Amino acid sequence: MISSFSFSENIVDECVYVKTVGNNFIFLILYVNDILLTSNNIRLLKNSKTFLSSNFDMKDLGEASYVLGIEIYRDRAHGLLVLYQQNYILKVLKQFRMETCAFGEARMFKRDKLSKNKNFKNRGKNSDMDSKPCARLIGSLMYTQVYIRPDLVFSVNILSRFQSNPIVGKKVLRYLQKTKSHMLVYRHVKELKLVGYTDSDFAGHYPDSKKSTSGYVFMLVGGAVAWKTMKRSLISISTM
Repeated sequence: MISSFSFSENIVDECVYVKTVGNNFIFLILYVNDILLTSNNIRLLKNSKTFLSSNFDMKDLGEASYVLGIEIYRDRAHGLLVLYQQNYILKVLKQFRMETCAFGEARMFKRDKLSKNKNFKNRGKNSDMDSKPCARLIGSLMYTQVYIRPDLVFSVNILSRFQSNPIVGKKVLRYLQKTKSHMLVYRHVKELKLVGYTDSDFAGHYPDSKKSTSGYVFMLVGGAVAWKTMKRSLISISTM
């Protein structure tokens, strides 16, 4: 139905559709029954809304300010678009009874050596997280690190691998308590320039494995647009 109105499906993300008319464009982002529209032409935007409302039972909620747990703020005078998840993070802290916890300075420390061996001794206390369902915690953290918080991606990746030894979980929640208002900020620029960074921990956290964890982040218009961390499949024998 959408394709009949000249929308083309994105080959990488099947929930994203785009329509171009000369130098004008409109994006349609679909998630189940939620739709976001963004365009550089108000007439094209109105025509698309008219087409959708004539074919589907839908309600126009106006300018987007909140979608799927993501809060959206615009400052058009300064050319800013801001994304954040403060309300969602507050719900996560409350869910795990950490809404009044003290602030934490870091997600992880270099001294945090994790192992799948339950008898492995480390400087944290596993009992600190006994009352926190680790799998549910990881799921809650994954949602925010995938969409808004690239600073969490490494620690969430580590947590998901060592669920039987979750000493980092409480530190991540304390860090979220301090940084719950952190935002992704995108700025109006004259020239688009994609900048990427990559790094590796060189087997820094695992005494029972020599495989490193590497990651990358790409920046566009002042904010992160893509990020990932992963355990390497091979063991490196040098920094090269």
